[in-house]
Amino acid sequence: MGPPGQGPADAALARLIAQIGLELAVAKPGQDDGLLPVNSLLGEIEEIGQTLPVSGELREAVAGARGAVEAAFETGAFTAEGLARLRAWTVGMQRALATAGETPAPQHPTAAGEMPAPQAGAGEELCLDPAQDAEMLRAFLDESREHLHQIEQGVLALERNPQEAATLHAIFRAFHTMKGGAGFLHLGPIQALAHELESLLQEARQGRMAMDAAAIELILTGSDRLGRWVGELEAQLEGAKPPGPIRMPMGDLIERIRERSLGRGAGAEAPAAPKSGEVAGAPGARETDACRLEARTTGEGQGALPTGARLGGTEGKRQAAGRVGTQFVRVNTQKLDALVDLVGELVIAQSLVTGDVGVRALEDPGLSRHRSQLGRVTAELQRTAMALRLVPIRATFEKMARLVRDLSLKAGKQVELQLQGEDTELDRHLIDELDDPLVHMIRNAVDHGIEPPAVRVAQGKPPRGVIALAASHRAGHVVIEVRDDGAGLDRERIVAKARRQGLIGEGENPGEAEVLRLLFTPGFSTAERVTEISGRGVGMDVVWRNITDLRGQVTADSVRGQGTTFAIHLPLTLAIIDGLLVGVGGQRFVLPTLAVRESFRPTREMVSRAGPRGEVVNVRGRLCPLLRLHEHLGIEPRTKDPTEAVVVVVESNREQRCVMVDELLGKQEVVIKGLGERFRHNRVLAGAAILGDGQVGLILEADALVRPRDTRGREANG
Repeated sequence: MGPPGQGPADAALARLIAQIGLELAVAKPGQDDGLLPVNSLLGEIEEIGQTLPVSGELREAVAGARGAVEAAFETGAFTAEGLARLRAWTVGMQRALATAGETPAPQHPTAAGEMPAPQAGAGEELCLDPAQDAEMLRAFLDESREHLHQIEQGVLALERNPQEAATLHAIFRAFHTMKGGAGFLHLGPIQALAHELESLLQEARQGRMAMDAAAIELILTGSDRLGRWVGELEAQLEGAKPPGPIRMPMGDLIERIRERSLGRGAGAEAPAAPKSGEVAGAPGARETDACRLEARTTGEGQGALPTGARLGGTEGKRQAAGRVGTQFVRVNTQKLDALVDLVGELVIAQSLVTGDVGVRALEDPGLSRHRSQLGRVTAELQRTAMALRLVPIRATFEKMARLVRDLSLKAGKQVELQLQGEDTELDRHLIDELDDPLVHMIRNAVDHGIEPPAVRVAQGKPPRGVIALAASHRAGHVVIEVRDDGAGLDRERIVAKARRQGLIGEGENPGEAEVLRLLFTPGFSTAERVTEISGRGVGMDVVWRNITDLRGQVTADSVRGQGTTFAIHLPLTLAIIDGLLVGVGGQRFVLPTLAVRESFRPTREMVSRAGPRGEVVNVRGRLCPLLRLHEHLGIEPRTKDPTEAVVVVVESNREQRCVMVDELLGKQEVVIKGLGERFRHNRVLAGAAILGDGQVGLILEADALVRPRDTRGREANG
């Protein structure tokens, strides 16, 4: 008997599959209602396969559904993922029966039994269905982004070791899972492209195709195209773009993938000719028992990659095993931010209560114990809330691996990226803002830092350059370093270019810190010509602007001929800051302790004038410019004599300035509040904080204090 729908088993199959669909329609995750009936109905379908000559496609599809049901029996209940797969399988089987005799029989890959594979010529236009479940679509898009990230990391690992079978299987399963989800949600173009990529990988899994550079490039290109589809869908779903058809040409890409799958692509090995009517990666190309067992034991149903795990190797297996006893819940980030804000308000309220003069005057031992208990609980709640916003920087670092690969190919250089400290945790908002600075710094390292292979060999270096991306916790903040073993910075060339652009005078001889600061000036570049990688002088300016907006600092170290290190210093979170409370006149201000080096009361011999540069303070033999904060902010101080005031040494990007204040009021951890649109352009003020007595203290921006006037001549206080 031929494919389903073309023989005497048609009516029986249609009836049984329809009954399975009814049972699944009322089934719920976490419950076993309908599990036994679905198992029984599948058994009847299997009996039809034993008594009548049915197709291999049907046998493979039923085997996939049987695997999902057995997984539910192992846990004692349906899971949301298992239900989605079984429902997709039901829809696919019903479509196959309805269209039998009109189109070729659909494929049912052995790992899952999901809905049929898309037909050739699938459309390149996609429209969101208004009736589509938005939450289900959001879940699909979130999972797709995870799969695409893991696919990219896996392909890069496969490029280094094409014989790594576990990595190849994991990439295959990721595409397979995306195809199943897209088919269930009727996202035809995504399903079609994922299917073609899955078929390409199936050829490699069975040894009929080599994973050479051409195949790697096709998989990465296809993954990028899927990412664009996901991005467009997400933009419409979130309202960032108006609803409408999403058009994206795919015909040429799909044709190239098919040619490579069939052995007609560039550099392809000629595979065995497929049987008539058989598509590469279809049931005719069976998985081995070992692969099927691997998919079953991952506990992922269709064999999806473990979320957050590395592809291949023991590390991914160890992380997957560690998830057995861990439960995760997806939470809307807006709700999470609202919770953190409320905890901040609670911290303020607690400090107001414990700092109240009337409350402190009450000599009640019981009240004192309650205040202490409130303080401990509030502090613990604050730490827990802050930890909710901390996420590992691993995903951001791993995205840079693809960037280094592509840039090195364009520049004709050999570059290896080494990652260190990927598990370092940072505030989610900070991580979101780090992408652009890291991209520009790595582009700069590849184009300006790493030399061509021939030049490196002539200098006694290995032909392959190294860029290291490292993260670590230091003294209550996070340091992210981008290091390269390239040519280093050419000080003379930087100074000469700066003179030509009028950034420094002919007679000036800038210090090391000033030379490094020139690298971050808008429009400044030492490149001889503009390329598609760099040369326009905008990259490092973006780094400086973005990092300072995050209340961080950027420093640079370089040794000529040995390499350069750029270091980004960031606070752990944007919500709370550890600050030094200072008083000027009747006002109080907060200086971030990250920027404070020391404080002291100077003697008269330590303070002097240095011509047009104004007052300076001798700090252990080093002359440091003095900034009178009351003059800078227009406040009447208690004293104008530095020897009766306090000097705080503030540092930014290795430059220091002595800031004169009336007094030090103590150290305090404060919750940062925005100042609104009126003060948005005032670079001196980074925000405000409600202090323990209920009064407001303004948070000062260290970089604006160290450089009251930047290199473009604008006033730092706006």
